[in-house]
Amino acid sequence: MNARGRGHAGDIDPADQWVFDPNTGSYELRLTPAAADSPSRSASSRPSAPRQRRSTDGETVSIPSVSGKRAGDRTSAGGGVDPTEDESRLPGQRRRARAATPASAGGGRRAAGKTPAGGGGRRKSRAKAGTSGKQKALRWGGGALGLLLIAGCTGGYFIYQQLDGNINKVDVGMNNDAVTDGPVNILVMGTDAREGKGNTGYGDTGSVGHADTTFLFHVSEDRTNATALSIPRDMLTDIPTCPTKQPDGSIEKIPGEQNARFNTSLGQSGRDPGCTWRTVEKLTGVKINHFMMADFNAVKELSTAVGGVEVCAAKPINDPKSHLNLEAGRHTLKGEDALAFVRTRHSVGTGSDLSRIELQQQFLSSMIRKMQSTDTLTSPSKLMDLANAATKALTVDEGIGSVSKLVDLANDLKRVDTDKITFATVPVVDNPEDPATVILDEAKAKPLFKMVQQDKSLSGTKKKEKKAEKPAAAKKVPASEVAVNVANGGGPGGAAQETVDWLALKGVTNSANAGNAGEQLERTRLQFTSDQAGQAATLAALLDLPKSAMKQVPSTSGEGMDLTLGQDFTGPGDPVSAPDKTPEGVQNVNAGNKNICAK
Repeated sequence: MNARGRGHAGDIDPADQWVFDPNTGSYELRLTPAAADSPSRSASSRPSAPRQRRSTDGETVSIPSVSGKRAGDRTSAGGGVDPTEDESRLPGQRRRARAATPASAGGGRRAAGKTPAGGGGRRKSRAKAGTSGKQKALRWGGGALGLLLIAGCTGGYFIYQQLDGNINKVDVGMNNDAVTDGPVNILVMGTDAREGKGNTGYGDTGSVGHADTTFLFHVSEDRTNATALSIPRDMLTDIPTCPTKQPDGSIEKIPGEQNARFNTSLGQSGRDPGCTWRTVEKLTGVKINHFMMADFNAVKELSTAVGGVEVCAAKPINDPKSHLNLEAGRHTLKGEDALAFVRTRHSVGTGSDLSRIELQQQFLSSMIRKMQSTDTLTSPSKLMDLANAATKALTVDEGIGSVSKLVDLANDLKRVDTDKITFATVPVVDNPEDPATVILDEAKAKPLFKMVQQDKSLSGTKKKEKKAEKPAAAKKVPASEVAVNVANGGGPGGAAQETVDWLALKGVTNSANAGNAGEQLERTRLQFTSDQAGQAATLAALLDLPKSAMKQVPSTSGEGMDLTLGQDFTGPGDPVSAPDKTPEGVQNVNAGNKNICAK
């Protein structure tokens, strides 16, 4: 830690400021040396106002005082000098012993319960003998910050307040709140840009970088499960026109492109992460809340910070291009070896990017397990190393562009268990016109995207999901007797006319395009009267509408039914409801599975 401007910060061991809370299973920052069972101050004690100090970069930073202390209270609950007596010191930092004693040698620590020299009249420590650091816990708030864990990208990010300045931000024109009540969708990107310390020697020489590794991390509304959809970099897709903010504050619109490689949505032609953001939204139909982007160095530094990540090879791997040489079996990799593992493809599977994606999913799953393990969570030094590595490698949107916002987001998402995180790959097929690229397998991809859109788990949860209900039984009428007005209230552009044309082919000749609906709907809705129940039953069967889409209203003479296409509508003939399980043939792995080996 940078100790400039912090008084005797050189005598502080940052690891000693972190304590383990057995109730939450998390390490939290203790800013005061008070013992776990120290008596509290009188309720009449007035908390002092937040103090300010000058940071090393000249910015004034507010430092909350410990609640329940007055400026005149110079004795800490643990028996030492209260930090409020010296404005140059951070809360909870220990003072250097006034006289060299065996207890204070080697780091300035005092023996528990001893009064330092010159400290006459001060209270003695009442810390319980034998109480370990793991048993001493301090809750969030009141001058304390905790650790941050976000499962995703390279497994997680632990953010410490002093590292806030490491975070890079990009204004992509979408400033969403850090926390939302609904599902959370985070676009996680790994770029192959050579720029930046530790990245030279990788990627394309002179390139500004591509979207080298990308996945959409979806966390369910009830926070019981998560899905990470890996997007093949060589998949052809449409990149929409995107506005990008220039250094002078002006906005430049980068023209869109059809049938382009997905990885060109970042870096190429001046595209920023917002362009990849918009591309993924257009591809999947899922609204994204935030993005996180990391570089090559993130894998090296984070894998080293946790002491290595275990991977498995079912056969020997020798890839001269990534410089990975592994014997069959299990290995613990970090640094350059870890990066080589997630970059290799020529000696595994089909030798394609799809095989590399499977390696990356194995690595990330293992890293998530390692970061959530007791070995990591009970090691303050590892947490601090992770914080330093993660923040230096991290670029985010403005909505989560500070440690406090990232902490809020992490607290919201940390309830997801590892065995409820599923990695899946967006299904593709070989491009017959270009063997170096792939194209979307729409038959498998559409229902997979619907599962994410409708917040359905790929892993299964303790909460039993209710299957989509079919409309109540009603006697169908011939298709020629069905009359319906079709409006687009959230479906793809042109969906209303496409549906009218499709229905005509099915015999529903009395249908009309009502244009854009007056409201946007998340779910498709068919509105009908009791006299039109037979027509509704016929139309529901044709469009595979669930019971939840049916809305019966009071009779109104002479009007046809109203079908409003919602955001769940992808095309006529496609089921509106998402399937209850992962579509057949979609590659997926569970993050809790320890028996996955590269083949």
